[in-house]
Amino acid sequence: MATAALPNHSTLSHLLTFIATTVGIFANHPQSAIGPINAIKKQLEITRKVLRIGSFIEKFNAASIALNRKSPVDPVLRYLTVGHHLGYGAYLTLDTFTVIDSIGVRKMANNKSLQKSGYRAWMAGLTCSVGAGIYSLWKLQQKQKTLDLKVGKGALEARRIDRERFATIVQLISNLCDLTIPTAALGLANLDDGVVGIAGTLSASIGVWFQWRKTAGK
Repeated sequence: MATAALPNHSTLSHLLTFIATTVGIFANHPQSAIGPINAIKKQLEITRKVLRIGSFIEKFNAASIALNRKSPVDPVLRYLTVGHHLGYGAYLTLDTFTVIDSIGVRKMANNKSLQKSGYRAWMAGLTCSVGAGIYSLWKLQQKQKTLDLKVGKGALEARRIDRERFATIVQLISNLCDLTIPTAALGLANLDDGVVGIAGTLSASIGVWFQWRKTAGK
């Protein structure tokens, strides 16, 4: 049970980290007052890193399952899903190495290089997710065009498609928000900390909402 709860704790920690970041940026207080907020943010970031140690194994396993799935799967979605899991798995692997530096066990000379490589891997995984989301929305639109809404089954299928479309759009928004983090960190987009903080808070809130729905069986 404790193991199953870890993703929830990590997601909640992710949300609290970005809330602390956003408050620290927009709060009109002197540096002495913002200092404690930054300290809390740093501790939350370290906690999140520690909670994610070893989770890269789950991502690489998910990539293997997606690649070798026997049931009929759209090849575009198959490879975009594999790309997402591999990218995020590589990011989590590199992030695990930086924990040694973050918790002060040992200062690593290549820590910044590892972080940059991790951001590149995360961005690649997120790009695959965004591509999968856009492609899925297109597929749902094409499928809905073939339905006969005058028939009971057609109406039921249309409602199912609407629910799936909503979930896909929400996930797409989350992925686009997440993309602001690596693109800003790598200097690929000129985004200030306030924009990244708000985007991160929104993405983390969506993550908590998805976790709640999953736990509640909705």
